[in-house]
Amino acid sequence: MPAYHSNQIPAKSIANVGLLPLRCTTKFRGPAPRAPPNSEQDVIDEALYFYRANIFFRNYDIKGDADRTLIYVTLYLQQCLKKLQRTTTKEQGRKEMYSLAVSPFDIPGDPGFPLNAMYAKPQSRQDADQMKAYFQQIRHEAGERLLDKVYDPSTNSLNKWWICYSKRRFMDKSLSAPGQ
Repeated sequence: MPAYHSNQIPAKSIANVGLLPLRCTTKFRGPAPRAPPNSEQDVIDEALYFYRANIFFRNYDIKGDADRTLIYVTLYLQQCLKKLQRTTTKEQGRKEMYSLAVSPFDIPGDPGFPLNAMYAKPQSRQDADQMKAYFQQIRHEAGERLLDKVYDPSTNSLNKWWICYSKRRFMDKSLSAPGQ
């Protein structure tokens, strides 16, 4: 069975990473284009929907720039679940997601980025800044949407069917440094 791929079409790409539109409901600023009001899913929704299926794959055949964005979001969700498993309430989880989103992170081309073989380095400093801002916006939005999936609204406790995937590694990679 093949892995699930993104159905999104990037309006623009920076260093072979698609800048995909986000739903109009996003409250975080950034360079991501706005999706049309009638669009049902964006790349974060796809990553959340396919997460539990894609997390089992060690190899992922990249079919386009949108898939590179989907891979990044999936790896970030993996990192978020590791953080959320140590929390007890949704408010505590929200604080963890915010601190993870604003913490320093590497982009393609940086020595610490785990997927430099699959991603191209940005051509200019302006492209690198725009990519970093796009990833920052995705990190904020993905963390916020994951909270709605992971916490049960009636009991304000963790959903064990999401947290059980916190130990899995997509493509045997991680965005966090070893030991974190």
